Amino acid sequence: MIILKSGQDLEAMRQACRVASRVLREVAAHVRPGLTTGELDAFAAARIKHYGGRSAFLGYRRYPCHICISVNDEVVHGLAGRRLLAFGDIVSLDVGVLYRGFVGDNALTVAVGGCSVEAQRLMDVTRAALHEGIARARPGNRVVDISRAIQTYVEGHGYSVVREFVGHGVGRSVHEQPEVPNFVDGKPSPKLRPGMTLAIEPMVNAGRAGVRVLSDGWTAVTEDGSLSAHFEHTVLVTENEPEILTCSEAEAGWSKP
Repeated sequence: MIILKSGQDLEAMRQACRVASRVLREVAAHVRPGLTTGELDAFAAARIKHYGGRSAFLGYRRYPCHICISVNDEVVHGLAGRRLLAFGDIVSLDVGVLYRGFVGDNALTVAVGGCSVEAQRLMDVTRAALHEGIARARPGNRVVDISRAIQTYVEGHGYSVVREFVGHGVGRSVHEQPEVPNFVDGKPSPKLRPGMTLAIEPMVNAGRAGVRVLSDGWTAVTEDGSLSAHFEHTVLVTENEPEILTCSEAEAGWSKP
């Protein structure tokens, strides 16, 4: 069942999304060579606590970390630990915060100190694909219009969209209906209606689309060892333009390359 949010729900959800956005930006700014992913997760936990929230991921289906930290060929659900971040790595940070009963969910990929031109292009295309999808989050469209826009943009730039993981509704729970694939899957697609809140999150591989999950049961990596990038916003379908609930001031001023 798709849950439409009331005005009161949305006021609370905007607060949760603002907290999630602040934490994500603070964690991204904290990334540097020589830091372990475990230290980065601990920093994120402290910032979430500072704002009075809780991690929406810790303990969800027994996930053991506060945020998802995925490095280089890791697509999503990377586990924090002793791994040292090195100059030239790219790291995907996925932050979900439960605050006053609602979840804000967002992600981005950043370079550790700097990165190759190829890695930067992958990140730029993935981020732009997210905004291509968000632009279709309008009443009267269907979820598949979001999916098609993302897939067309990504594949038009020579990259691959991950099939195994998709976006989703979000609200009081971190995962609600509907699913929001980043590709056209041929399944019946629900109409978008005002009050729907969606986590739109393209996961894009520099090589082929295939992924596999490591023996830790969580970390998904590209099958061919290619780099992967991940960007995500929580988006509200309104009567008119989509509203990015997790949008920071920096993101508001961003334009496509």
